[in-house]
Amino acid sequence: MRTMQDAVSLRLALVNAVAAVIDRHAEELTDLDQAIGDGDHGINMKRGFEAVAAEAASLSAKPWPDFLKGVGTTLVMKVGGASGPLYGTLFMAMGKDLPVEPGRDDLVRAFRAAILAVQARGKAERGNKTMLDVLFPVAEVLEAGDFTADKIAAAAHAAAEATKPIKAVRGRASFLGERSIGHMDPGARSSALLIAAIGGILEKA
Repeated sequence: MRTMQDAVSLRLALVNAVAAVIDRHAEELTDLDQAIGDGDHGINMKRGFEAVAAEAASLSAKPWPDFLKGVGTTLVMKVGGASGPLYGTLFMAMGKDLPVEPGRDDLVRAFRAAILAVQARGKAERGNKTMLDVLFPVAEVLEAGDFTADKIAAAAHAAAEATKPIKAVRGRASFLGERSIGHMDPGARSSALLIAAIGGILEKA
């Protein structure tokens, strides 16, 4: 059985991992967003996860539901544009749906519920060239019972790549119409990066 200290250490490792991966890829995310959006996705995401990292100690000391809600609230407050509310909703909805001591089935169920919350918040569908195009395929991998970090990461990155030929119909990219085709969605890319980082930490837990 995982001790309370183990859980705190795991939550701290998750915060550090997501903040680090966004920091490493901030410029790439900005470049992707400059092609089809406002050009600030990398900057905004970096600011948001730096704020989460700054509160890592206090957030990690909270039980899983409050930890996730805290991460989500910080992202809503610190990440600009549409990404803040969407990522904030993802984390807050997971926190709302998880018990204090979650098992795998709880995580899978909460992840699916959180995706539906993001879908409702963004009024988007799978195939609209958004982060949902990564979140749904990853949920399906988890629901199939595969919790291998490499498999989850591969599914996430492949799903992000698959947004390139899609014409955007939601968000700033939709203004470009056909010109959005051929570009990876920055939200899909950041989702894939975060999922891969989280999967790598959880597999070691």
